[in-house]
Amino acid sequence: MARFNTRTARPSASSPVTSTGERALTAEGSHGYLRDTKSELFLLAVANMVGQDTFYETGGQRDDRYTQLIRQLAVEDPAWCVELLGWLRSDANMRTAALVGAAEFVKARLDATAAGDLAPDTVTASASGGGWNRRVIDSVLQRADEPGEMLGYWASRYGRRLPKPIKRGVADAVQRLYNERSLLKYDTESKGYRFGDVLNLVHPSPADNKAWQGDLFKHALDRRMKRDEEIPARLPMLLARERLTYTPVDQRRDVLANHGDLLQQAGMTWEALAGWLQGPMDKQAWEAVIPSMGYMALLRNLRNFDEAGVSDAAAEQVAAKLADPEQVARSRQLPMRFYSAYNAAPSLRWGYALEKALSASLANIPQLAGRTLVLVDTSSSMNEPFSRDGSLMRWDAAALFGIALGQRCARADVVSFSSARYYTNDRPGARTKAFPAQRGESLLRAVQRWKGGGWFLGGGTDTAAALRQEFTGHDRVVIVTDEQAGHDADDVMRAVPSSVPMYTWNLAGYRVGHAQSGGRGRHTFGGLTDQAFRMIPLLESGRAAAWPWVHA
Repeated sequence: MARFNTRTARPSASSPVTSTGERALTAEGSHGYLRDTKSELFLLAVANMVGQDTFYETGGQRDDRYTQLIRQLAVEDPAWCVELLGWLRSDANMRTAALVGAAEFVKARLDATAAGDLAPDTVTASASGGGWNRRVIDSVLQRADEPGEMLGYWASRYGRRLPKPIKRGVADAVQRLYNERSLLKYDTESKGYRFGDVLNLVHPSPADNKAWQGDLFKHALDRRMKRDEEIPARLPMLLARERLTYTPVDQRRDVLANHGDLLQQAGMTWEALAGWLQGPMDKQAWEAVIPSMGYMALLRNLRNFDEAGVSDAAAEQVAAKLADPEQVARSRQLPMRFYSAYNAAPSLRWGYALEKALSASLANIPQLAGRTLVLVDTSSSMNEPFSRDGSLMRWDAAALFGIALGQRCARADVVSFSSARYYTNDRPGARTKAFPAQRGESLLRAVQRWKGGGWFLGGGTDTAAALRQEFTGHDRVVIVTDEQAGHDADDVMRAVPSSVPMYTWNLAGYRVGHAQSGGRGRHTFGGLTDQAFRMIPLLESGRAAAWPWVHA
């Protein structure tokens, strides 16, 4: 009898998030598994809103764990750590975590060098000729207010004395990011570090291919020192803004009505326009500024557009930009932002555009053949906010990703699960609720139906029991969860046959996972974007999956 040469045999493949083999308990007392340092850091980084409490960890505990992992890998494997942080800020769009990680990376390497545990950072790892420290700072600063953010973080943690790699990395970023528009948008009195302060501290040279940048730097310093100097002629946007500033208040509405192009020439954002008008942002004001608004600003102001009563023509202009796949890709918005915007907007005229934008942001979700079981964790520990305002919860993200995957599969059973136990000593038992698909239903409407129809269950996390209850010979299992399974006589990894691949989508980044990962049909992914979904077809074709910043 054949034991290996069978029709159901699958090729073995590996994935990057890897268990060590060491056992541990989850926060709810189930059998769990520890991961290696890189895997633990990756899963934490892609879910870590700095300073934000979670169900099982305070914000301080998570930040300390994140810092310790960064500092360890900064010394042990700087190349990997630099790639992670650059990807974290760009494709994963985790701004604060990337910035904090880069600062701690530099601090760890400087400390190790001072202690004699590390050679000086002389690796020429970037086009500018700097080492790892300079490169990592430059890579995570991708918006013009972020050089000031970096200096503010460093000063608050380690004092005002700036090491050379921080200065040089920030200077590299300043050359890329400082222009007239960014000066007008971000160089405000509310900032602790104004553009002029940054220039004084890091002394960047103007970029060779930007003849106007030297004038811009001088003007930024003049602004900061409140020197009454003329704006250089090579800065036309600043000159246009100055002309608008001196327009009498009673004539500013006339500019909106008859000279709207001046707003764009002057780099006027909607926030600046509201202050300049010294009056309400009404229909006329919004319609004047909409053509020059950025993607994120449009997405976040749909309610304001509706409340102001902007015309259908203006709304169509907004909708066309929101739905454009290229604009979606450039914006790097997390999929949850489109769902949040859909919930916030009073009218239905944005719905189709937001649906198209959401679909574009989830383009990496594959179409999977066969039968797929998608388990969505809606236990109480998943009812935790991603954002400080509490508008987005982890179980919202879990439902969105789970339903989206179910819609792409040839056949899928999408099931919400938690625990049927009421007391700690009760026997394990799953509480589950299947989510029936409706042909032709949009993803946004499906997530709303989930939320309004009682699929957020609450309670504990009996993952192994849910698998035993819901698995009926599926070709694969995908579990969207925080992995903190409750105690069970059997562990999650063995709740389905070893021949069936089981993929865990981790949305919290806790230290202990509910199953092994890295091979033998057990794999863990993470993050708030769709990128890691690309791994499933690779693994099922027998090809190894790499870290998401590594492209074949």
